[in-house]
Amino acid sequence: MNAIRCLRPRLSEVSVSLPSVARAFSVSAARHYEYIQTSEPRSGVGQVTLNRPKALNALSTPLIEELNAALRDFQHQPSINAILLTGSERAFAAGADIKEMAPLTFSKAYTTSFISSWSDLTTFLTKPLIAAVSGHALGGGCELALMCDILYCTETANFGQPEIKLGTIPGAGGSQRLTRAVGKAKAMELILTGRNFSGVEAEKWGVAARTFKSWDELIEGSLTTAETIANYSKVAVQGAKEVVNKSQDLSLRDGVEYERRVFHGIFGSVDQKVGMKAFAEKTKPKWTHE
Repeated sequence: MNAIRCLRPRLSEVSVSLPSVARAFSVSAARHYEYIQTSEPRSGVGQVTLNRPKALNALSTPLIEELNAALRDFQHQPSINAILLTGSERAFAAGADIKEMAPLTFSKAYTTSFISSWSDLTTFLTKPLIAAVSGHALGGGCELALMCDILYCTETANFGQPEIKLGTIPGAGGSQRLTRAVGKAKAMELILTGRNFSGVEAEKWGVAARTFKSWDELIEGSLTTAETIANYSKVAVQGAKEVVNKSQDLSLRDGVEYERRVFHGIFGSVDQKVGMKAFAEKTKPKWTHE
């Protein structure tokens, strides 16, 4: 891991460690980062792996800057249609970097909009983002996972918003996204007590879409879902993500109307014609992404 952090001229001099199911695929597109790794483990799929093992992938401003840069690269890369975000088997992200936050004053945090960049991915990323969570996802780590479009985890994953134990509150959307996922009563209990919850509970409460028994099964299942999505029309996938996300902002009536407008708009795409023609002819559609 230290060799990767010191990486400078040539990637070929370093052996990059990735989950076993991804090692067989090319990592030639990986850029030089200190706190993350990037790869393209499946056709149409980009992967970002948080890589601060000694700090259990604790989130810091430099790490978030690298994460946003990598996601922007994948956003602008035509060959990438879906993205996987993961950490290690031991920790997705064990929280925010307390050493960075502890000395902050109100005026410094307020005037610099501290932590606001952590939510950037929810504004610029139109491609689906899947979180694969194993081990700890606490505080900022839990918030980062909740920002993703689909959340998969191991049964033993450890989620939580323990900020109350440090004399503070969630600051990167935890009080909002967790409440939308589990309801006010459960979110209030979790945030006011700082109690952690397991991957099994996360799936039961609707935080996670699916759980897996092991790390390898988690990564394989996540990549399979990402690859499935990547093989659909980009136009339809982007439209579907957009309308589902709008359901979190609009009333039911306004949301249904918004959905209908996007639905009508997709009739102007080439892929809508391609898909319905292929269905009628019982053939496999060949998407143009137009």
